[in-house]
Amino acid sequence: ESLASQSEIHEEFGGIVPGLAKSAHEDKIDSVVEEAIAKAGLSSVNDVDAIGVTVGPGLEICLRVGCNKARELAIQYNKPFVGIHHLEAHILMARLPFHDDAIYSMGGVDNIHESKRAIEFPFLALLVSGGHCQLMKCLGIGRYEIIGGTIDDSLGEAFDKTARLLGLPVGGGGGPAVEKMALEGDPNSVSLPIPLQKRKDFDFSYAGLKTAVRLKAEKLAAERGLESVDDLTRKDKADIASSFQNVAIKHIEQRLKRAMDLLESENDCSIRSLAVVGGVAANRELRSRLEALCRDRQEPWKMFVPPPRLCTDQGAMAAWAAIERLMVGSSDIPDEQEVFARFP
Repeated sequence: ESLASQSEIHEEFGGIVPGLAKSAHEDKIDSVVEEAIAKAGLSSVNDVDAIGVTVGPGLEICLRVGCNKARELAIQYNKPFVGIHHLEAHILMARLPFHDDAIYSMGGVDNIHESKRAIEFPFLALLVSGGHCQLMKCLGIGRYEIIGGTIDDSLGEAFDKTARLLGLPVGGGGGPAVEKMALEGDPNSVSLPIPLQKRKDFDFSYAGLKTAVRLKAEKLAAERGLESVDDLTRKDKADIASSFQNVAIKHIEQRLKRAMDLLESENDCSIRSLAVVGGVAANRELRSRLEALCRDRQEPWKMFVPPPRLCTDQGAMAAWAAIERLMVGSSDIPDEQEVFARFP
């Protein structure tokens, strides 16, 4: 495994700058491949069994850097090639066997394929990340039914915007910054609305909550006689962060409970397992509260969450998704592979 972080490059801009991200990808792609090969104890790309690469959804100019490199290697070394859907890769990480220290070793042979997976199909997945917030039935590799999604902003985006509003360092991500600050605050100190209370479906919305946080912060600053939210005390910022996180998770809890009720009412549905995946799944408060939600059901559900470092974007998820697809006989033609900013 090899990781080249760009957090320091983008921190001063408060978000990802596409052109800088593309250049950083180009600068590091060769060395990252070489390091991954060396760490795996291999002598060259010729020793690998197959090549998988994320092809979307995401920033197209960045995806193309990785895709072009993977296509080149697959053709040069005549290796099976798999174009990976980024969101499916997040979901499949819940099936990767791992130890407490997140060190894992998995061979791709038929007699251990399903029996060694952490979670078996079918299951319910909650995908929470910087760009997506979805609930879906996972029936098999490449077989997913979306039952709910965000109608505006994702949970990860709301965390990022709240972090920037409060002037928190976002180089390591807005989510971790808000989570850390929330530990110092009172989750019930700032009154905020839980989204979509009148809609009895499975969709999510965070645009209104994001606006409500900004208005509350600005009002508090005015009451304190301050020029801006940046001037609020650390205690005030912690209370805002904690209250935002509390309500954001309450929204998740409510939609998820409704989805569980639906699945339990379907006579032909055997789903009683939940996978929580995506970058925001690394949030400890979210994990703890969803574990309690699963545990407190009349018929308790099993919950599966990858270790925190495997929730956020990394190369292992594309490699694991490639194994999963190859094991069911699914691969792609490298010469014809394109990348997609949006991907069904």
